[in-house]
Amino acid sequence: MKALAVACGIVFWSLVLGITWFALFSGSDKQEPFAELQIEPAPGPQAVPQPQAPSGEIEFPPGFAITGPGQQEVPAAPTPSPPVTTLTPSPDEIGVPDLPETPGDGQPPPAAEALPGDDMPPGVEVPPADLPLPADTPPAADLPPASEPPPPLPDRRSDTPEPDRSTQAAAGQIDPHADSASPASQESLVEAPVPDLVEESEYGPLPRVADDDRRPAEVYARPAPHASQTGLGASARVAILINGLGLPGAPSDDVLKGLPPPVSVAYGAYGRDLQDEVTAIRAAGHEVLLQIPLEPENYPNEDPGPHTLLTTLPADENIKRLHWLMSRYTGYVGVTNFKGAKFETAKDSLSPVLEELKRRGLIYFDDGTVPSSTAAQIASVLGLDYSSADVQLDATSGGLAKALTELETMAREHGSAIGVAKAKPQTVKQIAEWAGKLEAKGIVLVPVSAAVRSQRQS
Repeated sequence: MKALAVACGIVFWSLVLGITWFALFSGSDKQEPFAELQIEPAPGPQAVPQPQAPSGEIEFPPGFAITGPGQQEVPAAPTPSPPVTTLTPSPDEIGVPDLPETPGDGQPPPAAEALPGDDMPPGVEVPPADLPLPADTPPAADLPPASEPPPPLPDRRSDTPEPDRSTQAAAGQIDPHADSASPASQESLVEAPVPDLVEESEYGPLPRVADDDRRPAEVYARPAPHASQTGLGASARVAILINGLGLPGAPSDDVLKGLPPPVSVAYGAYGRDLQDEVTAIRAAGHEVLLQIPLEPENYPNEDPGPHTLLTTLPADENIKRLHWLMSRYTGYVGVTNFKGAKFETAKDSLSPVLEELKRRGLIYFDDGTVPSSTAAQIASVLGLDYSSADVQLDATSGGLAKALTELETMAREHGSAIGVAKAKPQTVKQIAEWAGKLEAKGIVLVPVSAAVRSQRQS
């Protein structure tokens, strides 16, 4: 047994010594080593693949090469990228329907669009977006701003403002009584004075017909789309004129608060700051008429005021007085009478006055207090826009409510009707309440100028 152990030891050590001698002394005369083991780093991801080792030589693992005496260095084999495992949910898990297969000619499918992280070095993955950020990540407010979409192009349509309806009417581009879809435009009145409608005189500005035939009766009127409706299906129209302002002892403009804009207002020629008052009431949507004093039956015991037109004066003197009265302010559509029981019955005195109104493009509205007035006959001959009141609202027995009901009845029978009332707080309040119920009755409230035009057309 001992002999066997000794024999094994001799053989082992003999092999060890033999291998050592062979390794140390079997090289060249210069005692160069037989072989040298060299480790080189693997090429980067962009390295060009190296050629394979020559046939018959030993292949070493990636990253190893052998350099021997008198031999060229064998390039190291590239290190393969470690596989990246991507978990992709199935269509059933995410609810995406199966896409139909695209028929091809045996060619490979197109490459998928590169995603962020596809150009990373081998073995490096982009973490999923839903992983929590490290604790030292700055808040979103400190991060550089992401690219934003370009701002929308400006709307060029807003660069050109919509033409104002009142300006168009003043320029004669539209009919102020034409229909309009905008309620706001129906309440806007042309700012007065319009230069083309003004004639300067020794007394002040007088109304006139423009060179293009525009008339103050039309330009300064409140737009009323229902004025042109006639025949079957047209709504009954009512108009109301509140008078008595701008006269001796007249109330202030505060009495008109709450008055519906379609109600027209008449101002006299007496008082301070009349133009300011007329401008303010027109800005509120009310069209204006000028109320001129005419000789009453018992003049001078009953004196309407300075510059009253008298039957005892010649025509040219009455025209001068009329010009003084008309020059007190601008922006009115026509003229109405204050008193005149004697003057309106005198055809020779009234005719020159109405002819002057016609020449200047105005209407004449008779308040209906003179039953024997010749105004209607003269206006018909002249072709003057004329009408008279159908109901004296505050002079009817039975009160204002009964008078308003009578006005409704006449409007249904004749298509339109005009009422007149004096400026009193209670009268204005009751008219405002009544006007709010007209639409439910199928009746339309229009300005006086629209009712005058309607009655003339009918």
